[in-house]
Amino acid sequence: MASLHTYENQKAWKEIQKFLPQRLAFTKDHSPVEEWWENRGHKIHLDRWRNPTAKVRVILHHGVGTNGRQMSMILGVPLHSAGFDLVAIDMPGYGCTQVAPGKPVSYDDWVQIANDFINVELESDPRPIVLYGLSAGGMLTYHVAALNKKVKGIVGMTFLDQRIQQVRDETSRNLFMSRVGIPLATLSDIPLLRSLSLPMSLASKMSTLVNNSDALKIFLADRSSAGSWASMHFLSSYMTYRPALEPEDFEVCPILLTQPDQDKWTPLHLSELVLPRVKKVPVKTVVLENAGHYPLEDRGLQQMADAIIEFLQEIAL
Repeated sequence: MASLHTYENQKAWKEIQKFLPQRLAFTKDHSPVEEWWENRGHKIHLDRWRNPTAKVRVILHHGVGTNGRQMSMILGVPLHSAGFDLVAIDMPGYGCTQVAPGKPVSYDDWVQIANDFINVELESDPRPIVLYGLSAGGMLTYHVAALNKKVKGIVGMTFLDQRIQQVRDETSRNLFMSRVGIPLATLSDIPLLRSLSLPMSLASKMSTLVNNSDALKIFLADRSSAGSWASMHFLSSYMTYRPALEPEDFEVCPILLTQPDQDKWTPLHLSELVLPRVKKVPVKTVVLENAGHYPLEDRGLQQMADAIIEFLQEIAL
């Protein structure tokens, strides 16, 4: 494992951390331990925040412009300090995960990996699991919960159904990418072309990831997060993924949306195309004041942590 990339020697996250409130900085008692888990030929990187006395465990999922360490940076210290057990996972193509050679990664792979990870975790430890997801990770938590059916709650920083044209139009970089680029990616999802890749910043509104221009430059230069590239196969499968349960049939667990109110990429009305259709479980929305898509803002970050802690405490009862 010595040859694998680690966050210990990666600069980007340390530079981004300077834009976050000091209270979120890692400490001796509250910091992640790096681990790896092998699945489908990938060496999956984990940021593990262990707490053997926790009643609830949380698995943190990034989106298409972030990575697991960036999830640890905004939620690790507050949730671990509050008594919870956490693990942030790097999906193939992001963070410090080493991708299996020879086969382009699909969004379906992300769902299956997340599903497998829940099953592995529950085999060795029956404590209840809640999923958290930022950006595209929000809908990933829904897709995984619908498939797995064993998780006890999901928290999303947006729930996007990319099968809806309005969602594609508003989250793609521009209408050309939405109306022409995405169909072309689907047409290109054939053996000869599916490995072709392009920067996610070209396909999406990555320029709205954070509401701080200096921080944005660091994100965009980081190939392990906002500077990542995606294959035609991944883009096509992401835009067309069909969940195991449609919202009308979802009865797995309660849902919490923590919606930044200054989110210039995925505003509230896009999640409202999905969540009101969920009728069989409780759904709650908490608005984070003055917070961006990936929040750097102190008040919104505190509101997010408070809402998630309350949600987890209710599940722990």
